[in-house]
Amino acid sequence: MDIGAVLAFLGGVGLFLLGMRLMTDGLQVAAGRTLRAILAASTRSRLRGLLSGVAITAAVQSSSAVLFAVVGFVNAGLLNLAQSVGVVYGANLGTTLTSWIVALLGFNVDLRALALPAIALGMFLRVLSSRPRRRALGEAVAGFGIFFLGLDVLHETMTAGDVALEWMAGAGEGVVALLLLALLGIAMTVVMQSSSAALAVTLTAAGSGLIPLTAAAAMVIGANVGTTSTAVFAAIGATAPAHRVAAAHVVFNTVVAVAAFALLAPLLELSRLAAGGLGLALQPATVLALFHTQTKLLGIALLWPATPALVRWLERRYRGREAVAGQPRHLDHTLLEAPGLALEAATLELARMGEQAHTAVRQAVNDEGGDEEPQLREQRQAVTDLGLAIDDFVNRIRRDEAPSEVAEALPEVVRVTHYYQDMAERAVDMAAHRAAGGEPEDPELAAAIARLEAQAVGELDAARADPSAWPRKAVKRAFKAFDADYQAVKAAILRAGSEDREPVRRVVAALDRISALRRAVDQGLKAARYTRRLHRRRDRVLTPDPEDVDGEGEEEPVR
Repeated sequence: MDIGAVLAFLGGVGLFLLGMRLMTDGLQVAAGRTLRAILAASTRSRLRGLLSGVAITAAVQSSSAVLFAVVGFVNAGLLNLAQSVGVVYGANLGTTLTSWIVALLGFNVDLRALALPAIALGMFLRVLSSRPRRRALGEAVAGFGIFFLGLDVLHETMTAGDVALEWMAGAGEGVVALLLLALLGIAMTVVMQSSSAALAVTLTAAGSGLIPLTAAAAMVIGANVGTTSTAVFAAIGATAPAHRVAAAHVVFNTVVAVAAFALLAPLLELSRLAAGGLGLALQPATVLALFHTQTKLLGIALLWPATPALVRWLERRYRGREAVAGQPRHLDHTLLEAPGLALEAATLELARMGEQAHTAVRQAVNDEGGDEEPQLREQRQAVTDLGLAIDDFVNRIRRDEAPSEVAEALPEVVRVTHYYQDMAERAVDMAAHRAAGGEPEDPELAAAIARLEAQAVGELDAARADPSAWPRKAVKRAFKAFDADYQAVKAAILRAGSEDREPVRRVVAALDRISALRRAVDQGLKAARYTRRLHRRRDRVLTPDPEDVDGEGEEEPVR
């Protein structure tokens, strides 16, 4: 074995992987909003999800990148699980484009003559352009060139016959031998973290005559299984939606592998017939590209009618942190590279936190027996834990390439978490003061406090139901009206104490209780105001509109 040939082979694989990475990253940035729009359109039906998955994977040349985006959309609430499964199917079908590029161009075109001008053009755009998207497009074009250059090196190395793959030619076609070759395909994909690279090596080796067609087909099956490793690794420690998408990916490719292995000979024969019928050259690489495509179509045909049952199983199987109030459901580390989706996920988690804080205040108001304090302390801890998780997630979002709207929205996310944490704290205080002092003996005073509490719950419910109705002026008006009623009740409590109608202990407890209530209303209304601002900025990120102006300015918050 020639060590120089092995190094050339490894260098070709490295160029191929580098080209794929530059293509994927460049196209994601250059066409990011367009690709997100295509993916968002998949919310209408499972079939649209399938077509979106095919289109985006074919565009960015990476099923892993598409799967990460799908996880992001699910975590951000833009896709449900059934729709995301359709995208997973489509992403697996779209990844066959790499096989077709290798089959149709790798053996019929002067790749070096195609690669070098692409690299030159790409770097010209990258160096001379001042616009981020045009620079990203330059990276993508240069990536295409490096991709073809790596493919050319692989072809030359294998055509020379210096790479020691001859042992596979005599590996036989028995079940055990084919299983070992499938395991080799899995290992290649896991090591290179790219099924496209493993497929390129396999198709190039088969096209160069180094391995028989059946052996190459077994390696293609293995590469399909190996590509699930990226999603599995990404799902470790992630949210339940991430686990579900990764599991759907694994199920699909496992079904494809089992079916393709069982029907290996008929599928290869059908691929030969299809190549002849389509007027394609009966080259091994072309037959394998058809085989690869047919296996994906077979998997879709087998799983499509079973998808509803698969979705139900996945929803039951992976619940994890969803059952824990203080643990996030939407925050996922895979979103940190996509600031827009990360902001949407943080906004959804913030809504959960707000619901818990509002619930705590309602429970404190409705607690007539004074026995809610331990439960409210647990709820306060859940709100605190969730707020810390949101703050930590926001601090880790990549801001270097984030739109200005995202950068402006993130501090408001943190601001609102603090408002909600304060609301939960005040709910505990209200319960503690009620337990310490009890209800006033004076029925009119008790009724006045009850009316103030009902008014507070009404204001908070309105703020929670529709944050868009709470700009700064509306917040000031609402709080001013509530504060006037608060001052009247406070004066009534003080009169009851001065006239000895209520004991001092009960007067102090009642004053502290309504003071905590006033603070909770203040924080809830402020949270609604800044949630409104946050939603407007988030909407501009997801559906940019230059005419959309916030109009509030940067006034100081109500004190």
